[in-house]
Amino acid sequence: MTIPTLAELTTFRVGGPIRDYLATDDRAALIDAIKKADEAGTPLLVIGGGSNLLACDEGFEGLVVKDLRSEIHIEQTPASTRAQAEPHDPEGPCRATRRVTASAGTTWDEFVDWSLDEGLSGLEALSGIPGTVGAAPVQNIGAYGHELGETLLEVRVWDRHKKQETTLGAEELAFGYRESIIKRSIHTGDENGKLWGPSGRWIVLEATFLLEVSPLSSPVLYRELANRLGIEQGERAEARIVRDTVLALRRTKGMVLDPEDHDSWSAGSFFTNPILSPQAAELLPAEAPRFPTADGRVKTSAAWLIDHAGFPKGYSIPGAREDGAALSGKHVLALTNRGQASAAELVELALKVREEVEERFGVHLVPEPLALGITW
Repeated sequence: MTIPTLAELTTFRVGGPIRDYLATDDRAALIDAIKKADEAGTPLLVIGGGSNLLACDEGFEGLVVKDLRSEIHIEQTPASTRAQAEPHDPEGPCRATRRVTASAGTTWDEFVDWSLDEGLSGLEALSGIPGTVGAAPVQNIGAYGHELGETLLEVRVWDRHKKQETTLGAEELAFGYRESIIKRSIHTGDENGKLWGPSGRWIVLEATFLLEVSPLSSPVLYRELANRLGIEQGERAEARIVRDTVLALRRTKGMVLDPEDHDSWSAGSFFTNPILSPQAAELLPAEAPRFPTADGRVKTSAAWLIDHAGFPKGYSIPGAREDGAALSGKHVLALTNRGQASAAELVELALKVREEVEERFGVHLVPEPLALGITW
């Protein structure tokens, strides 16, 4: 078997060679490979769609494992009902739901599309997000006013510390804005303070969701989406139409994968939206977006900061080659590979943007993708 490069496994299409590689649709083989790598002290990367990964040009001296399983199971009996209706809800105070479990290798957007074909709603606002079901809980994916944590019940994982399978409920995953206990075990350590490398302590095997049996979407919370649908924020619409509208919006921003569109040769939004203390938010220009959070802090827009720091759509560092690294021509929050970019060129651009934003506004932007072999 020819071992692919990281460039061939990631949506940025950059990254060097891999020492060892396993792609399998066998659950036991997947776990066995992880166990043996850990026992041997081999660096491990479990990869999904490679859509949230910026890999270095030097490559990865370890084992890359790709889960190819794509099974979906739906319980035939009603799982529960919701006690309260949402505003503008024509279906009344109780709605039937189903538990749905998907294996980690399932392509996320195919799962969303499948759920709507089955008459299940709740995921439609997350349409078009690249990657797999297994990667989705790691960073609590979200878009257009909704996050994964709203529908996720639990994940079945391989715990690399305890060397056993276990189940983590939504509360145990401790979701935050693009955060989970799994992601924190990569960057800041688990409860023992141990860092577990690029895949974290817990490897997702399956994820279980609670979805509504309804042709209607969850309440539409994002103003731009509601306007496109011709409804008020908080109202519901036909879930399939919401999905189609979300996909159309994402395409205008280069946020739907398309091999012919270099604006989609990216990891989507490269920086997370900063969440600031009220005091720090007061120092922003009056016209800067401000969104209160539940904990009393203030979220602002990374895209607004980048744009107003002097980086227009399509920006590249002066003197850079045309087929190198540049901001998306559709959306300043995405860094893109224009055809032949290296990881080093993307890092140079990211640092340039971050430094200018910090100098202009005093706000430190945090990259969203996992950096493999790269230190910010």
